[in-house]
Amino acid sequence: MLAAVLPYAIAMVSFALALSLIRLLLGPDAPDRILALDTMYINAIALLILFGLNLGSALYFEAALLIAVMGFVGTVALSKYLLRGDIME
Repeated sequence: MLAAVLPYAIAMVSFALALSLIRLLLGPDAPDRILALDTMYINAIALLILFGLNLGSALYFEAALLIAVMGFVGTVALSKYLLRGDIME
């Protein structure tokens, strides 16, 4: 049952990733682009988890954890830059 659903889930998350990329490129201002980038890394995490389930490999789950940590730090840094104009105090 799971093997039949995974290709459809991968396709839908990939489509969501493509839509986020369009918003990243065409976003009217910087906060919209940051939100699109945040959504893209969440979609990338979902794709890696789905690939890990599909292939039965734990390596994809570790990569998803690394992307989650780096994405969080990147979002915080970009938000600080937009609010203050400087990342380091």
